[in-house]
This record gives sequence, C-alpha cells and structure tokens, in this order.
Amino acid sequence: MAALATTLSPRTWAQSEGANGDIRVAVVGFGGRGGDHIKGFSELKGVRLVALCDADKNVLEGAAKRLEAKNVKVATYTDVRQLLENKEIDAISTATPNHWHSLIVVWACQAGKDVYVEKPISHNVWEGRQAVLAARKYKRIVQCGTQSRSSPSLHEAFAWLHAGNLGKIKVAHGLCYKPRASIGKTEGPQPIPAGVDYDLWCGPAPKDPLTRKKLHYDWHWVWPTGNGDLGNQGIHQMDIARWFLKQDALSPRVFSVGGRLSYVDDATTPNTQIVYHDYPKAPLIFEVRGLKTSDYRGAKIGVIITCENGQMVIPSYTSAIAYDKEGKEIKKWSGGGNHYENFIAGVRSRKKEVLKGDILEGHLSSALCHTGNISYQLGKPADPEVIRETIKGSKDLAESYGRFEEHLGQNQVDLKATQATLGVFLTMNPKKERFVGNEAANAMLTRPYRAPYVVPEKV
Repeated sequence: MAALATTLSPRTWAQSEGANGDIRVAVVGFGGRGGDHIKGFSELKGVRLVALCDADKNVLEGAAKRLEAKNVKVATYTDVRQLLENKEIDAISTATPNHWHSLIVVWACQAGKDVYVEKPISHNVWEGRQAVLAARKYKRIVQCGTQSRSSPSLHEAFAWLHAGNLGKIKVAHGLCYKPRASIGKTEGPQPIPAGVDYDLWCGPAPKDPLTRKKLHYDWHWVWPTGNGDLGNQGIHQMDIARWFLKQDALSPRVFSVGGRLSYVDDATTPNTQIVYHDYPKAPLIFEVRGLKTSDYRGAKIGVIITCENGQMVIPSYTSAIAYDKEGKEIKKWSGGGNHYENFIAGVRSRKKEVLKGDILEGHLSSALCHTGNISYQLGKPADPEVIRETIKGSKDLAESYGRFEEHLGQNQVDLKATQATLGVFLTMNPKKERFVGNEAANAMLTRPYRAPYVVPEKV
C-alpha cells in the first residue's frame, strides 16, 4: 500500500467523472450492516454501485447474484487492496468488523478514495487518530456511520436545549439496554467456514484459532476484533451524548465497572457495564445492560440529558422529548434524515463541513468507548462494598451503580459470589490523547499489528 500511495495520486470525484457524472461506489464487508450500505447507496440518484468486496466468498457471490438479478453488474473482490487499485471507483463504503475500520480508511485515503466507514471508526484510540490524519492529509471526504447526526429532529432539539430552555446541563446518561443471549461455550478450535479467506478476515488482528461457534457477528464480543456492546450499539448513543454536551475532546478522567455476568461463554467483553467520563461541566455516564431489563426514564437505547429545570429524553436515532421538573412533556421532535445522502453531498462539494458525521466526530466518540474499556480491562474483581466505597465521591456515578446492582439482582446475579470488575480511574491529557502516569493504559491505546495489515505510523 505504500507503493500504491505513490503511484495513485489522490483524485477528486470531479476530476474522474466530470461535474455532472455519477459517483461510483464500492461496498467493502457486508455480511451484516453492510447490506444496508448496498441498499442505501443503490437508491441514491447520481450514485452507481460498481464493486463489492468481502473476505467470505459465499457472502460476496450471493450479494453479486442478487444485484445481477436486478440488472446491476458489479466487480467483485476478496482483497480490499486489489479493489483500491481500481481507478474506476470514487468512494468506498465499509462495514467490516471493527478491527479493519481504521486501516481501510487510511489505505483508501492514500488511494484517493472517499470513505463512508461504519461505527466505531476504530478498534483503538491511536488508529482512530491516524484515520483522521489520513483524511486531512489526502483531502478526502470521510463520513462515520453515526446516522443520528443526520436527523433534523435531533439538530432542532440540540438548538432548543442549548438556547437554555431547560437550564444548565447537570449530567448526560447514555443507555445501551439491549439484552443478548450467551454465544455458547465450545471446546477447542472450531473450523473456519468454507469460502472464508481467514488471513484476510483477521487482517490487523492476530491470526489465532477460532474459539467460538460463529465466526461472523460474534466477533463483537472478543477483544482482538470487537469492543463489546459499548463499541457496537453503544457508540451511537455515546456520540449523541457527547454531541449534546458540546464536548470536542476526550474526557480528562474515565472509569468503568462491569463484567460478563449471568452466563459463562466464549466471549470476553462485558455484557453489563458502567463507564464514567468526568467532563468538568457535566459528566457523561454510559450504561450497558445485556440482560433482561426495564427502561430508564422512558429509554432503553437512548440518551437522557438531565438539566436544572427538566430533562430531555432521546429514545431513538430520530426523536427527542423535553420534560419539565414535574415530568410533564413540554416539547417533542421527530423525523430522520439520510446519512448516505449527506455523505454523497460531501463528496460532491469536496467540503468536510458538509458532513454531519465527519471522521473526527466519529473518532472522538469511538475513543470514549475505547478509554472506558481500557479502564475495565485494567481492573480486578471486587466486592460490592469496595466498589461503593471507591465511587462514593460522585453522586451521579453512585446512583448509576445502585441501579446496576438492582438490575443484576433482578437477573439472579449475586455480586458477592460473582464479583464485578472494578476498573481503574484513569487521567488523560485530552490534547495529546494519552493517559497521565499510567503506561499500562497507554500501551492499550494501540495494538501490535500483524504484517502486512499494519496501520502506518506516518500516514
């Protein structure tokens, strides 16, 4: 790819197709969310889907045949590096597993392509910043798949809130209450599914034996490839919460507590978790619940902004409701937008300011998930009394932990017998995106990369 970057000069869409030509898009990775990318871009006027790429030949050939049945002929690739050499592609849209996201962004920018990349835009903090640097250096348009940013209703609710209608913000709660079943427990290495190029699939991650029943999707729940539900579903709500707090940097202090509780399986990421981002004006508290649960103040997968004179509940990607102190509804917003269309508008304009979910915004919100997970991974099992004593200095955090204990009790989890993990309070220099005084934590801001799938130090 270093050679590719020198032989392919970055092209703008206008140079390749002319001011009124179609934008030619390729979709990379579509065993899950990427199927919506294919549909979404296929439906846009002035956009042509011209190529597909997936490391699973069965997934690749199946999608190509379905498109052919609709009279859409596309080129097919299993290796994204070969796709990026194709000068007839203007932009790529990628929904690979998380561990591939940043590397694909960097390679695509070096090859002169614009990029729509699914959330989280990175598997760790450092590579996310490298993706931002690549986008800026090569002047590429790079959109993060946090589609809430294209919702007019949320922009209207944001403006209303920051006009002071509910007074000062006191705390923001992000919620990912999304019950998920155990992925099961296997014995020994499992066979790689037929048709999968496992070396390509692993990419930057270690090429270890498969030690879970399913290769696809369940990669979310193991650290080498996923980030748990905090970085899967939760990144959407983390992004909304940070946006509504008007925070444009990582938090100066972060802490997490949680565990994989109620069942024992092949997964390693927590299914129940609290992350506390100690922003000075108002904290951001994020809660993940993967077991059966009720809602919290009218939301399960959403955001709650608590203010001096009421609350704003954001229960979906496209709606918000404002309540006064007594809980009476005073205003409501609804209606979503088209995030793919916004990306194409950015490509046509060549202005990153047109994007609702620019790569920088995606990096910051993704990194908040990663730093929370770092605190958790550095932690140790602890008795509930020890956890309560550790966090008693924060009223809001203590309140969230109280509900955490109650929730687990309702799911027959005895925290005395099966202890939660008490994470480490970490202090960060937000400008440098480095932790202060904790080299073990700094080491987890990046990862060892497996050649040749290496995110470059210099993009």
